[in-house]
Amino acid sequence: MHRGRRLFVASSTLFLIVLTAGLATALPGGIGGDQGAGDVTVAGCTCHAADPTNDVTVLIDGVPTMYVPETTYSWTIQIIGGPDILHGSNSAGFSMKVTAGTLTAAAGSESLVQHWQNDQLTLTHTKAGAQTEDRTWHITWTAPDSGTGTVTIQLVGNSVNGADGNQGDSWNRLNGFIEEGSDDGVIRMLFVGNGIVEPPSPATGEIDLHEMGAAFRAHWLGLLGFGAVIIVLIFCGFFLRYGFSSHYVGRSNLLQLRIKHLRRGDQL
Repeated sequence: MHRGRRLFVASSTLFLIVLTAGLATALPGGIGGDQGAGDVTVAGCTCHAADPTNDVTVLIDGVPTMYVPETTYSWTIQIIGGPDILHGSNSAGFSMKVTAGTLTAAAGSESLVQHWQNDQLTLTHTKAGAQTEDRTWHITWTAPDSGTGTVTIQLVGNSVNGADGNQGDSWNRLNGFIEEGSDDGVIRMLFVGNGIVEPPSPATGEIDLHEMGAAFRAHWLGLLGFGAVIIVLIFCGFFLRYGFSSHYVGRSNLLQLRIKHLRRGDQL
């Protein structure tokens, strides 16, 4: 009997170890809550790798320098770097938390991101969102009420290869903040890591002629009109030169004689 009890206890312990190991692996359906050392946004994706790496760049684009209370802002979360994406497999995931305001999925991205345990301060990927080909998610943040003050952003991004368990996966952590104030219209990109992040090209003021439409046609019509005027002026110059010159051989003798008398002041 004692031997059977010991066998039952041993088998139960082994089952719990296997179950715990299974829970410690990647979670394609979203990550959040307790990661063993605290919140995932604080502790990081330690089930994929023990430490963060700057080989993975985590960024948030569209963050205002200062927020206006109760205003909604559109953000883009993206992960750059890490292992290559295998076709049809999981590619990346994220866990995000703000200290105030409301996080939601942007229009059209409802199937890719979700709240963690219905917490409006958090967002994470869904199972479909873990298979994005560009490791990008679009979300919105609605600023809190007036008087809230500084809002802190915590984001962990995980880049995976979708194969061989967690081998080769890597992650990084981003922390940022937004002050309350008057929105000056300036937005910024918050990022961490050494991935290649190219800022948008500055506006040069140049316009592609093929995109000018009616303005482009009016431009050419103006050039044609200008050219027509030049041609008329040249024609008139030749006409005056050879139509009334006494040195033109092709003119009649009568006309030449008349011009000669006019020069002398005689009358016909």
